[in-house]
Amino acid sequence: MHDPNQNHLLAALLEVEFDRLSPHLELIPMLLGDVLYESGNKLQHVYFPTTSIVSLHYLLENGGSSEIAGVGNEGVLGVSLFMGGDTTPSRAVVQTGGYGYRLKAHILMDEFYRAGPVLRLLLRYTHALITQMSQTSVCNRHHSVEQQLSRFLLLTLDRLPSNELTMTQELIANMLGVRREGVTEAAGKLQSYGFIRYRRGHITVLDRSGLEDHACECYDVVKKEFARLLLDVRQLQGMPAASRSD
Repeated sequence: MHDPNQNHLLAALLEVEFDRLSPHLELIPMLLGDVLYESGNKLQHVYFPTTSIVSLHYLLENGGSSEIAGVGNEGVLGVSLFMGGDTTPSRAVVQTGGYGYRLKAHILMDEFYRAGPVLRLLLRYTHALITQMSQTSVCNRHHSVEQQLSRFLLLTLDRLPSNELTMTQELIANMLGVRREGVTEAAGKLQSYGFIRYRRGHITVLDRSGLEDHACECYDVVKKEFARLLLDVRQLQGMPAASRSD
């Protein structure tokens, strides 16, 4: 069963804001490999993933790319829109297939310009997203492929209901911006430690706590920032402990 409240940002809205937006939310399938935005394109919609994960990539002139951030059920795709621009420098492609809700850009902007709780929610989320982007950059520069892969797997797990991931080594290599051989070696080591089991494009996380211990501090920084997001928003909105959907 699909419900907008599966997206944490939509679930955090107060009743009045949610009632204004909900008639315009369009449930859509997000299939693996679907391109939602191309770099430089004008943004016509924003997307609230529920069971899907979208990867933001920066494309180089030589055709290479790497992930700069991921967006799942914790967030919204299209922050450039309300940060002052109607285009984005990154490419948005579905990393994990599932569903999400699409909203026309002008409807979100109408709500944003009310300068109420939705504005505060979106700006607070953008801060968390920037933290993720910054930490990804630090991680890619200073930490091993094993640590990067551990961070990537844990962030993916946080957005999914199970410990089963469907992704090829080629996909992971593109996400991390490393060679496929490096991913093969790193995945083999994580499997030898008993943290994961890998077979033909399927990864099963067997020991999450071990994977967390093996990951660098970057995962914990990003996780804590997104945990603070909804807590801060509830305090700003005067919500005592639970969201509207609880």
